[in-house]
Amino acid sequence: MTPGKDNDDIDDAEDDDFAVYVHNQKRLDPKGELPPQDWMETDGAKAVMGALMADGGDARFVGGCVRDAVIKRPVSDVDIATPLKPDQVLRRLRAHGVKAIETGIEHGTVTAMADGKPYEITTLREDVKTDGRHAVVAFTEDWARDAARRDFTFNALSCTVNRQLYDPFDGLLDLAEGRVRFIGAARKRIEEDYLRILRFFRFHATHGRPPPDRRAIAVCRQYARKLTTLPAERIWSEISKTLPTDGAADVIGLMRAERILEPILPEAKAIGRLRLIVWLETRALPPDVLSADTIRRFGALLDGDEKTARDVAVRLRLSGPETKRLAAMKAPEPLIRSDLESPARDRLLYRLDTERFIDHLLLNWADERVGDSSRCRAQTAGWTELLAWARETEPKVFPLKGRDMLNLGLDPGPKVGELLKRLEKEWLDGGLNDDRRPLLVRAEALVKNF
Repeated sequence: MTPGKDNDDIDDAEDDDFAVYVHNQKRLDPKGELPPQDWMETDGAKAVMGALMADGGDARFVGGCVRDAVIKRPVSDVDIATPLKPDQVLRRLRAHGVKAIETGIEHGTVTAMADGKPYEITTLREDVKTDGRHAVVAFTEDWARDAARRDFTFNALSCTVNRQLYDPFDGLLDLAEGRVRFIGAARKRIEEDYLRILRFFRFHATHGRPPPDRRAIAVCRQYARKLTTLPAERIWSEISKTLPTDGAADVIGLMRAERILEPILPEAKAIGRLRLIVWLETRALPPDVLSADTIRRFGALLDGDEKTARDVAVRLRLSGPETKRLAAMKAPEPLIRSDLESPARDRLLYRLDTERFIDHLLLNWADERVGDSSRCRAQTAGWTELLAWARETEPKVFPLKGRDMLNLGLDPGPKVGELLKRLEKEWLDGGLNDDRRPLLVRAEALVKNF
């Protein structure tokens, strides 16, 4: 809500020409000064901005870096906007010895590499045509028109090298009050790019406080089925940025309740288990024992078996290692219990490896607590000890190799693998002894009959 102006009036202004409204309200004047920022004072940032601003050029830091600097959060990616056309940006960077990469030249984006860090530079632009997936843009020198095409008020913030802060849509107030608000009419912003539905919930998880904007949620719900028209990579990018947040369970639960996820991720049903995984990672254990893990949280959220996990991973274009790990969480492995002792725990750690063991441990712990929270409290010490053991213990290594069988006189071929498998089973049943001598004696006896 903009101070002193009804939100419906703002929507109407935006539908006519929101950039004109911004000009008329004198919202392009600086709103204050950003405190000194380390990321603005790096050699790389100075080199890039110096090149763009040489000979009367203009440029500002924009978007997430300014937004997060305002609320004193760490800044990672630094984005820059400029009225300069892409060819001018390229010439200026190269003339000042800054490497320039044409990463999205048709949309006005150039990436500068300076002091080992990328800086994405985009020419000011306005949308000429949108269809919910793609935009045809025209370059402009008007900061208001560029700001008006962004999604949320706090993402339209910009800042000069002198730290003058520009806030055309009262994003500062929205940040302070934990409000995620579309610029102008939510419907128009979503019709421009359907991905903004997922971004609304992602930013509510990272920057918002309850309650969310119910009017915006209603529009998101109305357009949710349009999400199926988007590339899977863009969908997963937003989901994977939502999952690591402390509010992931609340926000994803809200998305499920509002039927936002149903068209793209109907398998996302286990909100209670996700909530317990978030609790274990962030509150139940001492700091630094665990960190927010996107794939583990995704595995907790999904309802289904190993095939379900693989189908979802393929649909969302997860990487090979991500797919393998997600499927492993849904594989019918033996149940890990809080009272698991050696040698059973050693055998499982050997079979699963450390990462998979901890995944199963935490998922089973969460399932137990969801099923019976009072019983789970009595088991906390056992779970905590088992987790500490898994983190500190190197999985056992089977002491024999194929070459050992060959050295004993076994001919190359499938019998080598068969004998190793038999010896491995005996080794596992015998307690995973590190000494290879007894195994070699046993292998020598078996080779004679193979």
